[in-house]
Amino acid sequence: MNETSRQPPPAGQEPSGRDLWESICREPFARNVKAPYVLGPYASFVQRDDPKHNLFTLARYKFCAKILIGKQRLLEIGCADAFGLDIVRHEVKPQRITGVDFDEPVIAFNRQRYAGDPEVDFLALDVTQNRLPGGYDGVWCTDVIEHIYPRDEHSFWDHVAASLTEDAVCIVGTPNAAANRYASPQSQRGHVNLKDGEALRMTMRERFENVFLFSMNDEVVHTGFTPMAHYLFAIGAGKR
Repeated sequence: MNETSRQPPPAGQEPSGRDLWESICREPFARNVKAPYVLGPYASFVQRDDPKHNLFTLARYKFCAKILIGKQRLLEIGCADAFGLDIVRHEVKPQRITGVDFDEPVIAFNRQRYAGDPEVDFLALDVTQNRLPGGYDGVWCTDVIEHIYPRDEHSFWDHVAASLTEDAVCIVGTPNAAANRYASPQSQRGHVNLKDGEALRMTMRERFENVFLFSMNDEVVHTGFTPMAHYLFAIGAGKR
């Protein structure tokens, strides 16, 4: 595009608002109207039941994506219906992403949705019971460890650590135990292993030399007073 074409049209010769919209938006509309982006079953449920929670979830994926920039082989543990995977993929641009979940029907759904995509694969396995493939330099799991019974947590971390390269970054997100009284009855029933900030830090320090703790309220990640956070992130680097 030359400099002349960048000049605005003379006054009175501007395109109408409708013409301007047509020139910008018609092509992407036509390209996607017959194949709109499809949410997975869990994200669809949340969109109908409590849509603002999908915003919080996407914000968590965005945070993970920003931290993982530069990593090439990524692993998401507890990927569910891969709701936020495309955010990470678009931002990080890795060579490959693997999503893992023990929910076999949702893994089958993911495989169908990403069929033919050479950069994405999915594994149906329980990380507390099974070893993972190795060689990942970036891993994240959000809303996972609070569902793992304490008796199974050690094997979970053994398998995660064994899958990582020496320079890997590991991100863990989980609800704050201090905020449990505000959780729904359904969430409280499923949260069998909640941690506060210090417990999460100590858990990560068993596997990583460096641990960085962040707080989150709604869609905002911050470094504020940990006991008042609804959600926690811990980033581990320097595998022990």
